[in-house]
Amino acid sequence: MQPQLWQTKEFCVVLFMRLIVSLMVLLSIGLMACRKANDITTDKNVKLFFSTDTVFFDTVFTSVGSANKRIKIYNKEQKAVKVSHIKLSGESGSFFSLIINGTPANQISDLQIDGNDSISIYVKVNINPDDQYQPFIVQDSILFNTNGNKQSVPLVAYGQNAIFIDNQVISTSSTWNSTLPYIISRSVMVAAGVTLNIKPGTRVLFHGNAAMNIMGSLKAEGTKDRPVIFASDRLEPYYSEEPGQWKGIRFFSSSNSSSIGNTLIKNAIVGITVDSLSLNSSVKLTLSNSIVKNMQAAGLAGFGTEINAFNNLFYNCGQYLFYAVGGGRYNLKQNTFAGYNYHLPRSTPAVYFSDISVGYLAGDLSVELVNNIIWGSLAEEILIDKKTGFNVETNVRNNILKTLLQHFDDQLNQLNINPLFTNTNVWNFELQEGSPAFNKGADLSMDPHVNLLSRDLNNVPRIFPATLGCYEKK
Repeated sequence: MQPQLWQTKEFCVVLFMRLIVSLMVLLSIGLMACRKANDITTDKNVKLFFSTDTVFFDTVFTSVGSANKRIKIYNKEQKAVKVSHIKLSGESGSFFSLIINGTPANQISDLQIDGNDSISIYVKVNINPDDQYQPFIVQDSILFNTNGNKQSVPLVAYGQNAIFIDNQVISTSSTWNSTLPYIISRSVMVAAGVTLNIKPGTRVLFHGNAAMNIMGSLKAEGTKDRPVIFASDRLEPYYSEEPGQWKGIRFFSSSNSSSIGNTLIKNAIVGITVDSLSLNSSVKLTLSNSIVKNMQAAGLAGFGTEINAFNNLFYNCGQYLFYAVGGGRYNLKQNTFAGYNYHLPRSTPAVYFSDISVGYLAGDLSVELVNNIIWGSLAEEILIDKKTGFNVETNVRNNILKTLLQHFDDQLNQLNINPLFTNTNVWNFELQEGSPAFNKGADLSMDPHVNLLSRDLNNVPRIFPATLGCYEKK
């Protein structure tokens, strides 16, 4: 009788081998599963990678609405990583919300990302562009902590309804008006040969460390009731008078024939910087009937250039109110330079002129100072410095000057006689009754710029001989 197949030796051997192989496969799968579950790197140098470095919502909302963006987070390691937390920095007060790997949550802990794998985060922004307490640019960030290594991805969206300009070159002559504020990110440049006209009531607001660069011409002309405003885009009360929030306005060597009138410029690093003389016969910049205040370094800085300044108020700047070096031509009449710095330490004179600059730019210097008040908390608030063989010509008359330099004691200047500002603690630089500035000015009725000098900073008519400084006697 023949044995059954299952009774043969060969069959038993084959069956045994198959059993061994099956056991080995099962053991390998088990070992792989255990290794995959436990093989998580704890290396503190591990970093996540992101599909974008900033989630930017470039939609300008004109009505209440929302928008969504996706960001992918990559683990490029062979091993898995455990992200101890992913969270929205602003939490419940944020304009943004998150869906993290399919879970609606603004914070999640101990999320594992396998080796060479990724997750997705969906970001939603909710905007009410008519909310006046909402910033023009709303920001937040997603925070990541992986093995103690902290990373973040900024979230940026346009907030209040405005005209947003990001690193733009204005290449054709243009006009800005007061319909909506202009929000500048990074910079805006007016190209050579181009004029930017800015109408009364226009607000030009700068985000972060942004700047306005003028290669052509700027014509910013406001009125007493509707001034042009250059300031930061931070609207919170804390930031309303805070210096150093944006870079400032800079006029480059190719610029010419610019004018700024009835304008407020505040809270920058240097309010206005002007480089070199004009390439034509016109004055590089005429600044009139304007307020320049709260600058981290200087209100106005000129480098071998030509500036007319009439009826302006300068105050609260970290180093200089008016800084002009490397020579140049400066015509300053009926200005008030108030060197008071209650929160900014200063050891330099409020108004400084020199025929040479730190960078060794040098040239002839012409300074005309008539009917100004230059006063402040230091003993020396004005200095005209001659250091080279270049010509230095001065016409300094009918001013109130805070100075130890006795050579100014002629030409009807009043030295170290308090002008009697109304209240410097609240930045009121109008003059009290009995001020020595009243009716002590030179008669400027025949001045070539009488059209800019005939009314004071408050638009009050001047009667020559006028009161010194930017405010006429009431």
